[in-house]
Amino acid sequence: MQPLADIVVADLTRYLPGPFASRELLRLGARVVKIEPPDGDPVAHTNPSAYAALNDGKEVVTWDARKEPPPHVLAEADVVLEGFRPGVWERLGVDLPATTILCSITGFGMDEPHAQDAGHDLNYLGYAGALHDTAPALPPVQVADLGAGAQGAVIEVLAALIERARTGRGARIVISMTHGSHRFVAHRLHGEPVPRLLTGGAACYRIYETADGRHLTVAALEPKFWRNLCDLLDRPDFLEHAFDADLPGLAALFRTRTQREWLDLLEGKDTCVGPVLTLAEAADRLG
Repeated sequence: MQPLADIVVADLTRYLPGPFASRELLRLGARVVKIEPPDGDPVAHTNPSAYAALNDGKEVVTWDARKEPPPHVLAEADVVLEGFRPGVWERLGVDLPATTILCSITGFGMDEPHAQDAGHDLNYLGYAGALHDTAPALPPVQVADLGAGAQGAVIEVLAALIERARTGRGARIVISMTHGSHRFVAHRLHGEPVPRLLTGGAACYRIYETADGRHLTVAALEPKFWRNLCDLLDRPDFLEHAFDADLPGLAALFRTRTQREWLDLLEGKDTCVGPVLTLAEAADRLG
């Protein structure tokens, strides 16, 4: 039996963070009922394949809050997810049982100065300080939506379910994607051993282009891994330059062979070298 097999989740969210969170709860065995307005979830129209990936396996019901009473599932749900701006849920007037865990996924929290502002992942990451090292480059994955928002919600919901099992009481959870994103980077507030260590400031931790226009990830932060890499490259002169801001000779060397040729030499050899795969390639490998 899956761990959440007896749990019912009512999901009133749309777009990405909430549906991803309820998909994770579904994966753990919960029954998920997605409650959509009459015009549906916008993702179903703008990106049907993404909508399917996020919501396959969920039950979907339609609720016109302006004309209809709340769906019965809200009265029986163990967990309710909502992603409205602060105050909207309260105006809906839904009376939940005392045992229900209500989780609100917000951009900025309930009482912050920007609580009523519209926003998306990029805005939250900007306010969180997570983009400073790489701006104006954009992140390739929605860290605020998926990490701080969706996964943050799942963690708090699971903790609330454990607490409810002890006390019999539900909970009100507020997730701020901005505050959650800041927690991802706050450990770096007082500096790092090397400036921009994780964002291209060290030769041993960088992405390098290969002869075929593909790329390799090099993450040889520890001396033993960097030493293995230098040995296999037959470049002992690189040993003392792991944390140089620039090592042109290494970049030039990687451009002399294809990605596949370098992987044949370096992958699986304790060098912390790997490929930059396409999404399709990654799906084939990871299933």
